[in-house]
Amino acid sequence: MEAVLAKYENQINAFSDFLEDLPEVDEPVWILGACYDLKTKKSELLSDVRSRLWFTYRKKFSPIGGTGPSSDAGWGCMLRCGQMILAQALVCRHLGRDWRWDPEKRQPKEYHRILHCFLDKKDSCYSIHQMAQMGVGEGKSVGEWYGPNTVAQVLKKLALFDDWNTLAVYVSMDNTVVIEDIKKQCKQPGRESRSRAGPCGRGEVPASGQSCSEAQGRTLQSQRPLDWRPLLLVIPLRMGINSINPVYIQAFKECFKMPQSCGVLGGKPNLAYYFIGFIDDELIYLDPHTTQQAVDTESGSAVDDQSYHCQRTPHRMKITSLDPSVALGFFCKSEEDFDSWCDLVQQELLKKRNLRMFELVEKHPSHWPPFVPPTKPEVQTTGAEFIESPDKLFESEEEFEILNV
Repeated sequence: MEAVLAKYENQINAFSDFLEDLPEVDEPVWILGACYDLKTKKSELLSDVRSRLWFTYRKKFSPIGGTGPSSDAGWGCMLRCGQMILAQALVCRHLGRDWRWDPEKRQPKEYHRILHCFLDKKDSCYSIHQMAQMGVGEGKSVGEWYGPNTVAQVLKKLALFDDWNTLAVYVSMDNTVVIEDIKKQCKQPGRESRSRAGPCGRGEVPASGQSCSEAQGRTLQSQRPLDWRPLLLVIPLRMGINSINPVYIQAFKECFKMPQSCGVLGGKPNLAYYFIGFIDDELIYLDPHTTQQAVDTESGSAVDDQSYHCQRTPHRMKITSLDPSVALGFFCKSEEDFDSWCDLVQQELLKKRNLRMFELVEKHPSHWPPFVPPTKPEVQTTGAEFIESPDKLFESEEEFEILNV
């Protein structure tokens, strides 16, 4: 009976939430780079919000670390918001920003694969188990509350184990985004050149009188073209001391208008929300503070995804009530996409504002330590649990097809 009630909890609460509808205003609504007129596009707006993957507190999953908590209620809200911002990046990467979820229709196999990355299981790449245990390396005990920057660092590390999405997660430091460093992290040698084997390894063939080390250097220089790894750019910021400084509000809203917008991590003290847009002077967000039953599923099997989509009128809060500590998220699928984002930042955020939220610089600052792109560790573990890369969750294409039946 408890499982049945949990399944319909989302829909039951949806009825009461519709009593507090979206306000009738002339201002457009912006959701992750998309603009809606409430008078003519309300159903499209609600469909867009409903299509975002919604991760909330869960209970009765396998204990974290084997003996830890079996629910994240009360402490995992920022981790769930981190899952949501990453899931949005993966949806854009595989399905596109215009994709919409329809419970009555079959979903693409990529959708199911994305969802499996976040299931509450110890071997799912971005599960609450993996995030909580990776956070130990960031100085956070399992069960401790996280801030936006800590979650961003956890996502950056976990993404290294994800061989299917090959996502580059760049977390800025000191309110500064360095173009040179991002391009260094996102550009990787072409797969074909990496796969060829030679007598020196990795495809190097020494010329007459040339050593293997010299051949390796020559090969690395000639590996072209370079692939662009899709980028999730996270910019942790503090836009005030105890509350958001009003001078930042307009620039903050501009971020939701950018096509590359992937949302914002933030909220109120000890209450994390995933912000996806705004209307007038209010922010629109997905709230993880609903405790649902953990979804029990075997690897490769179909998932009942109803509870992973918020079928309610979007929550809203005044921008002035926002805690000043946030993390902006942007997704750039290609290098051209990233260059376009840089141009937008220059035009809309830097040239028009006296007080900038963050800096965008071309070259790595000389007084900083050298930038070294993060690489996948040899041991594929957070220290306690094995990480299953999403590309190994399904052993055959037939398993994907089963999900769509």
